[in-house]
Amino acid sequence: MRISELSRQAAVPVATVKYYLREGLLHAGELTSPTQARYDDSHVARLRLVRSLLGPGGLSVARAREVLRAIDDPPESPYALLGVAATAVRHPVEVRPHPEVHALVERWGWPVGEDSCPEHQVLADALEGLRAAGFESPPGVLDRYAAAMDEVAGVELAHVPDESLAAAVRYVVLGVVLNEPVLLAMRRLAEQAAAWRQVAEGDAQEHGPDAAAPADLDRLDT
Repeated sequence: MRISELSRQAAVPVATVKYYLREGLLHAGELTSPTQARYDDSHVARLRLVRSLLGPGGLSVARAREVLRAIDDPPESPYALLGVAATAVRHPVEVRPHPEVHALVERWGWPVGEDSCPEHQVLADALEGLRAAGFESPPGVLDRYAAAMDEVAGVELAHVPDESLAAAVRYVVLGVVLNEPVLLAMRRLAEQAAAWRQVAEGDAQEHGPDAAAPADLDRLDT
C-alpha cells in the first residue's frame, strides 16, 4: 500500500506518518522508486502502537523510541526488560540516600539493590511530598498498598507469553507502559465506588434498609 492508504488504515495523517518515519518510530517501507515506498500491515500495526504510546501511554517521542527499540531488539534479562519499561514511565530522578524506603521494601520482602534505586527514589520523593503537605498515611496503609501491588504484579507476570522472547518483551513492556493509566483510572473509580457504598450504608443505618441510594436521591432532586 502507498503512504496515503497507510494513513487511512491507521487513521494517522500523512504528515504525522512522515514525522514518525523521520524520528525512527516507524520502520521504512520498501522503495519502489526514488520518491515512493510500499507499506504493509506491519506498518499499520506499528503506527497504532506508536499512537498508543504517545497518546494513552503519555510517553515522549524519545521514550517511545526506547520502548520500541526494546521490543525490536529485546534484552536477554527479564530484569533488564522491566527496567526498560519502568524507565519509560518514570520521570528522571536524582538518586539520593533513602534509608526509609530501603527499610520499607525490606519489610515487604522486595529486593534492595542499586538497580531499583531510581524507583526507590520515586517512592521516597512521593512520601516526602506527602509529609511536606502535612499528610501522614494512617498506620498500616502503605503495607496494604504493598500487598495489593504484590497481587497486581503477580497477576500481570503470570500471563507473560512463553512462545518467544519477542512476545514476552512486547507483553511486559507494553503492559507496564500502557497499563499505568489503566491502574490509576481504576483506583479512582474504586475510590468513588467505596465512597458511594459508605454513604449508602450510612443512609441504611439512619433510615433503614429501604432508604434510597445516593444515585436514587440525585434522581429525586431533578
